[in-house]
Amino acid sequence: MPDRPIPIRTLSTLRKALLPTLLVAACWGGLAVAQTTVNYLSFTTNADNIDALEALIEIFEAENPDVTIAYNTADYGSYFTKVQTDFAAGNAPDVFELNYENFVTFASRGTLLPLSEYLDGSDQIGAATFYPAALEAFSRDGVQYGLPITFSTVVLYYNEDLFDAAGVSYPDDSWTWDDVIAAASAITRAEDRVWGISQPVQFWEFYKTAAQAGGGLSVSPTVSIDTPENREALHYLVDKIQVHGVMPSDEEMSGVGDTDLFANGQLGMLVTGIWMFDFFITNMDDAWNVAVEPGGAEKGTHFFSNAAVVASSTTVPDAAWRWVEFLAAHPAVVETRIERSWELSALSLDDADALEGYLSQPQPANRAAVFESLRYAVTPPVVENQPELEDIINRHLEAARLGLKSVEQALMDAQREVEALVAR
Repeated sequence: MPDRPIPIRTLSTLRKALLPTLLVAACWGGLAVAQTTVNYLSFTTNADNIDALEALIEIFEAENPDVTIAYNTADYGSYFTKVQTDFAAGNAPDVFELNYENFVTFASRGTLLPLSEYLDGSDQIGAATFYPAALEAFSRDGVQYGLPITFSTVVLYYNEDLFDAAGVSYPDDSWTWDDVIAAASAITRAEDRVWGISQPVQFWEFYKTAAQAGGGLSVSPTVSIDTPENREALHYLVDKIQVHGVMPSDEEMSGVGDTDLFANGQLGMLVTGIWMFDFFITNMDDAWNVAVEPGGAEKGTHFFSNAAVVASSTTVPDAAWRWVEFLAAHPAVVETRIERSWELSALSLDDADALEGYLSQPQPANRAAVFESLRYAVTPPVVENQPELEDIINRHLEAARLGLKSVEQALMDAQREVEALVAR
C-alpha cells in the first residue's frame, strides 16, 4: 500500500491531465485524434510501483491513442474515505479500485456502472479469462460490476531446517489440523525461544478456519457465528497458546512480530499471505517452503481480490471500460505484476502460459500451492457496515485469545452483538 498520496502525473512524465470531456487535437499517424481523459484512482499501486504503472499507461495509450489516463493513488488507510468523499462532492473518478469487502457497499448504492454487456461484447476477454471465484466476487444479482485485477491468498510457510532437526516430515496435501499440532509440538523448544507455529487469532483467520471446521461465518439471511463447528475452529486457534503451548504468547514474543520470528528461524510454521515471499527470500537464511493450508473437516483458504470498477456517474464509459479491460488481463499487465511481485492477475488457472513466469521462480519451490489454494477459496461475510462487523468479532476473539473469556462465551457474545448490528 502507498505510504502517501501520489499526485496526478506532471507534464514531465505525461500529457497534461484534462477534464474528462475535453477534446483536443492530437497528432497520431498524421490524423487528428479526439482525446478523452479517464480519471483513475488506485490503492493497489504503492510508491515502488508508480514507474510500472506509468509504463503500463504508456502501453495502453499507444494502443488507444484517443484516451489519456490521469491517475492518482491513496494509501489503503485513507482510500475508501477519499472515494466516498469524492462521490459526495460530485468528483468521483471514472475508474477506481475496490476490494471484495467494500464492493458490496458501493454496488448496493447504485454507484457502479454495470459491465456485463461490455464483458459479453469484448473481443479481448470473456468470463473464461478469469478465475471463477474472482469474477463472481464482483457481481451482484447476476450483474457484473467489476473485473478482478489482482488476487492473493494465504498459505502455510514452514522452516525445513526446523522440521529436519525435529525429525518431522514436511507438510503435504494430506495434512490436517492434527498433523499441524503434532509437528508444532515436536518442533517447539520454548526455553530456546523456538515455537512450532504462529497463526493470528482475528476475523480474517477465523472466518476461514470456521469453514475448515465444516462451519463458517454468515450474516445473511441469518447470523451464524456461535455454532459447534465454529467453536471447534476457535479452539483450534487459541488452544495453540493456551493448551498445547506451541504458539508464543504476547509475553514470549516480547514485541517481535511473527514474520520476524519466522525469518530468524524461531518458528516452525507460519500462516500468512503470499505477499511475504519477497521478504523471506531476502531476509531468511534457513531453508523454507510453502504448502496449501491444512484443514479440519475440510480444506478452506483465504481469497483476497481487488477489482477495477467504473463509476455510474462517468461521462466516458466506453473509454473507462477499455482501461478496466486492460488492467484486468492485458499481457503487459500480467507480466509486469509477476516481474515486480505486484500481486497477481486473477486469471483462470487454465492459462498456464501466463502463469509460467511466476511458477518458474525458484523460491519458494512449491509456488504451485498458491494456485492450488484457490481451489479451496472461501470468501468472508460482508455487510454494508463491514468495519463494525469486523470490530465486533475481533474484540471477542481477542478476549478468547488472551484467556479473558472462554471460547464459548466469546462466540455467544459475538453472535448477540452481530445480530443487533444486522437488525439496525
